[in-house]
Amino acid sequence: MSEIAFLLFGILLGGGAIFLFKKKIFAGEYKKNQVYKNQLEARNLEELERAKKQSLLELKEEFAEWKNEYNSRHNEKINRLNVMEKRLIQKEENLDKRYTNLENKEKELKKKERDLAIQEEENEAVKSSVNKLYEEQRLKLEKISGLSVQEAKELIIKQYEGEARLESAQRLKLIEEELKEKSQQLAKDVISNAVQRIASEHVVSSSVTVIDLPSDEMKGRIIGREGRNIRALENATGVDFIVDDTPEAILVSSFDPIRREMAKQAIETLIADGRIHPARIEEVVDRIKGNFDTYLRKQGEAAVTELGIRDLNTELYFYLGKLKFRTSFGQNVLEHSKDVAMIAAMLAREIGANVNICKRAGLLHDVGKAIDRETEGTHTSLSVDLTKKFGESTAVQDAIASHHMDTEFTSIEAVLIQAADSISAARPGARREILETYIKRLEKLEELSKSFAGVTKAFALQAGREIRVIVNANELDDNRTFLICKDIAKKIQEEMEYPGQIKVSVIREVRAIEYAK
Repeated sequence: MSEIAFLLFGILLGGGAIFLFKKKIFAGEYKKNQVYKNQLEARNLEELERAKKQSLLELKEEFAEWKNEYNSRHNEKINRLNVMEKRLIQKEENLDKRYTNLENKEKELKKKERDLAIQEEENEAVKSSVNKLYEEQRLKLEKISGLSVQEAKELIIKQYEGEARLESAQRLKLIEEELKEKSQQLAKDVISNAVQRIASEHVVSSSVTVIDLPSDEMKGRIIGREGRNIRALENATGVDFIVDDTPEAILVSSFDPIRREMAKQAIETLIADGRIHPARIEEVVDRIKGNFDTYLRKQGEAAVTELGIRDLNTELYFYLGKLKFRTSFGQNVLEHSKDVAMIAAMLAREIGANVNICKRAGLLHDVGKAIDRETEGTHTSLSVDLTKKFGESTAVQDAIASHHMDTEFTSIEAVLIQAADSISAARPGARREILETYIKRLEKLEELSKSFAGVTKAFALQAGREIRVIVNANELDDNRTFLICKDIAKKIQEEMEYPGQIKVSVIREVRAIEYAK
């Protein structure tokens, strides 16, 4: 127990010593912290004092700047007010002067009014005396002349009216003569200038086309053994091939320019290909016929491009291309249409009219001739219908409608189209009545032959001296073929007039085709 007590006493004694030691340490640290705290507070107070002084100094400087700015603005306002005050004072002085002047003028006006009133009274007295004197003189004149004032006035008016009318009529006549002379000279200058600038060559259709060959040896290949190739060409194209002594050339004869063009393309294709025999000939001709619409479109597009016309409906290219193979009194219609477009455009430039309308209407004025042989109606009405269908403007349609003066002119462009059409047609050698009549006779010859039952094709050859008719072998036998030949010849004699004689050749051909597979 004594040991435990001694141990507890030792522990208590050690704990107390430790406590006292720690308390002493804490007391020292507390004193150090207190000193440090007092020093920190002193530094903070000094910094706050310095910041306060700095803030006061900045505020004083800012206040001084603000005060100076305020004083400056205040002085400016005062100066402006002083200037305005001076102006107002000056204006007031000016107004006083004006008021004084107005008063003086008012006094002068009142004085003049009084003077005028006095003068008017005097004038009234003079006027009454003058009127009295005038009335006395008038009565004396009426008594002497035997005419009243109204009658005298009418007499004088009639006299001067007659003289004025005579003089005005003479002047109007002179003006009309001068105007007519000047307008005729101006019109001649404009038209001659336009014609001189266009100056394109005349294209006159013929019934013969020359096809150049690479060599004379090619003639024999085209003719073929016993003439089978050339017969196949004539049957397929409907034209007459003339092989004579002309070196390196073959002539194609037909009144139809489309057939001649197809025949020419067929020959050129066969020469380039090198294979020339009846089956190949028929194949080439069929292909050319199938692609001919595309060829016509290209021709129409080339004409539009040449004239520089924009935004034309592409459907019209086909009809314009057909005009290349259409003639009017021997004049190529497409070339004539281009002539009219260019002449009308140049006339329009000379007088300040719409060039675009003149170009379009000039090119399309005869487009109806592309379909007038298979559609009822005049070529003018058909041209208007086509342009309306494919979106041309009303101005273009009206110009086309009146180019033969079937309707009234609605614009200056319409007048120019009519004039350009006449200029193009009236050129020396541009048209030939004989060729047109000849073509119509050949067309009638073909139509008459096709009117018989069983006839599939009819081609007028040798400048109308021969008609070659191909009949359906399944519908007609050999006996009937001879009879129809006589009937066609008889009908030609009865219904047509022609020089010399016409040879009628009716062909009945039986073909057997089979394919080896």
